[in-house]
Amino acid sequence: MIQDDKKDALERRKPSSGFFVLLILGLVVLIFHFQGNTTDVRLFSKSLFKWMIIRWSDATISLGTYSHGWLIPIVSVVAIWFRRKELLVAEEKVCWRGLWVIVFALVLHLLGARAQQPRISLVGFVILIWAIPLFLQGWQVARLLIFPCAYLIFCIPLNFLDELSFYLRVIVTKTSVILLNGLGIATENVGTAIFSSAGGGFSLDVADPCSGIRSLLAITALAAAYAYFSQSILWKKWILFLLSIPLAVIGNIVRVLTIGVLAYFCGQKTAVNFYHDFSGYLVMIVVILLLMWLGDMLEGKSKKRKASGKE
Repeated sequence: MIQDDKKDALERRKPSSGFFVLLILGLVVLIFHFQGNTTDVRLFSKSLFKWMIIRWSDATISLGTYSHGWLIPIVSVVAIWFRRKELLVAEEKVCWRGLWVIVFALVLHLLGARAQQPRISLVGFVILIWAIPLFLQGWQVARLLIFPCAYLIFCIPLNFLDELSFYLRVIVTKTSVILLNGLGIATENVGTAIFSSAGGGFSLDVADPCSGIRSLLAITALAAAYAYFSQSILWKKWILFLLSIPLAVIGNIVRVLTIGVLAYFCGQKTAVNFYHDFSGYLVMIVVILLLMWLGDMLEGKSKKRKASGKE
């Protein structure tokens, strides 16, 4: 009887409702593509998305910090597919509060266009594509779309975060010097540079690309997706996501520390030319494995596996 009731409910639903929402969202995307940008139109055209993609790709602008942006929409689509069964059975009901959210998103876009701040327009776009299902289909549908839509924030080049790179460089430099001295490798820091007369002498400069801001953004984006798919409770998702921030910073400190140790034992040329280039990927892999382990512990899968092994 319960299965028959679900089938009847699905049959009573208008099959065109989802298509209608997708059609409106498609029109919104076209509008933002053809009339979304007011900043340096000759370079970026009027496409808000072209502005964003150029910011991802241009190393002179963002040092490749947002090169992971291409993957973000794919993860959002996968998240929607992951919730497809719940979306199909969710009750649809027009939510008039969603209309106010739509107005708020459009006002944000208008302010961004007038102020020539595409980032504000992009935030308005993200809110808008969530507000439309909220208005037309109701809270039950919109609730399931919160993460897929909010995750698109990671697409936005938030270049003001680059201001953090200097402070990250200082933290990495000072911490690495303390650890190197603790290992018996006499070093000192001047600004964001590390100098040592030990082991033939070496000097390392923790420049902007080595600040860790790039790995921090990439790891937090990855952690948000992993937490969403792997954790069943909201507070566990947030804990895993927040833990990714100190893990990313610690990972970058370990990277600079190992470069200093290698420079001491093998010479600066070997450390900078051989190890420096791939050490970032190595540290990122270790951080990802730690996140997976923490996620496994939070979800309690380790205990379940041990219990099943005993049985």
